[in-house]
Amino acid sequence: MNARDPLLPLQPDEASALARYADQRWDEAIVPALTDYIGVPAKSPMFDADWQAHGFIDRVVRDAAAWVEGRRVAGLTLEVVRLEGRTPVIFFDIPSTKAGSTDTVLMYGHLDKQPEFTGWRADLGPWTPRYENGLLYGRGGADDGYAVYAAITAVEALDRQGIPRPRIVGLIETCEESGSSDLPVYLDALRPRLGQVGLVVCLDSGAGNYDQLWLTTSLRGMVSGVLKVEILTEGIHSGDASGLVPSSFRILRHVLDRLEDSATGRLLPQGFHCEVPAERVEQARAAAATLGDEVWKRFPWACGADGGSALPTTTDPVEVLLNRTWRPTLSVTGVDGFPDLKNAGNVLRPYTAFKLSLRLPPLVDGHVASTQLKALLEDNAPYNARVTFHPDGRAGALGATGWNAPTLAPWLARTLDEASRAHYGAPLGYIGQGGTIPLMSMLQRGFPAAQMMVCGVLGPKSNAHGPNEFLHVPYGKRLTAAVAQVIAACP
Repeated sequence: MNARDPLLPLQPDEASALARYADQRWDEAIVPALTDYIGVPAKSPMFDADWQAHGFIDRVVRDAAAWVEGRRVAGLTLEVVRLEGRTPVIFFDIPSTKAGSTDTVLMYGHLDKQPEFTGWRADLGPWTPRYENGLLYGRGGADDGYAVYAAITAVEALDRQGIPRPRIVGLIETCEESGSSDLPVYLDALRPRLGQVGLVVCLDSGAGNYDQLWLTTSLRGMVSGVLKVEILTEGIHSGDASGLVPSSFRILRHVLDRLEDSATGRLLPQGFHCEVPAERVEQARAAAATLGDEVWKRFPWACGADGGSALPTTTDPVEVLLNRTWRPTLSVTGVDGFPDLKNAGNVLRPYTAFKLSLRLPPLVDGHVASTQLKALLEDNAPYNARVTFHPDGRAGALGATGWNAPTLAPWLARTLDEASRAHYGAPLGYIGQGGTIPLMSMLQRGFPAAQMMVCGVLGPKSNAHGPNEFLHVPYGKRLTAAVAQVIAACP
């Protein structure tokens, strides 16, 4: 099996063989498996408190584990690890086929999903998979149920071609969309079995376009929670009370003014900002030169007041990329205390509650930011109203710290570019992502010498977490082959 020289880079015919195998396995095995996966509403625990009773997370874990074991990869062992009171994880271990290799490649993904959301196309739905024109629609396929299937296929592709590779371990969690709060416990429990991790391959990220391989250089952190303002114990006729009883909504607006400049969207506390490293600015400029105005035009803008399209905060592609990756931003993602419009009578409501999502720059500590945010919102409440902020998710007040990638080793930088050219016909792209993958900061602390390949299939209009989410299957096929090529080059 190890007849070829493992020190030589892959030859064009070998890269082509990897691509052919990935293409075949996606069509024959991965797309059918993901079609079944999408049909299961395996919502993350933060969105399904009764996840254990419902059994959906257990279902997708069992299905994925059975699929992996059914591939019959030589030497593979797999265990579904279940710690009391925690979501399960899949852990698999595949021995090295490369003589003298001492490093381990850790491959990561998750199987839990975001909730349904509204606005799906009439013929689509979150749990009704549909495959058309190379796009597999439905919740979770791209974010990132495909990861475990692609990871195993990449290993199979190498083994089928007799291309040596290091030891592979896989860690597939089911709590990522809830902040990965169970993951540190599993990392501690599994650490003796992980070995010397030299490369982490995380398949839970995105792409700037579908024309080249994109390496994620940074991820934002996040604090989310519910801000609630209570001024009455029950609703009162607005004609009787307005002008005397302050509106809970106005108080909430006042409190948010401490956090955000509503005219510009800039977060006011300086502690939520950090300096953008010069290397990341240069990479943003390079990505902007490649992507141009598509970095903002790709979003589904509403029709503006003058009949034209609504506009973003900036149309400068460089600033767009930096705003969504290195600058803090507040979003309101849910509300409570409001009746439906059809039932909204003339009543002064007793309370208003907003679900806040505060995205943090990669170098800002999530726990510190969570503590600061709670104090900022709750202290000195206007009108002595009851103002509370409860950080949510299973991580609670810890928040999630972002991640800035370590400097690439020369072998990895070279191989990533070679893989991009071999499988996409274009050079490697570097891009920061605005989302959060708590695992990455955990692993960087635990394995400071490890290299990181963070990538994914979430490109333009794929719309993870929202309506009409899709997985771009042709991109996934090429990414699988590229991952295999990188694994083969790992020392």
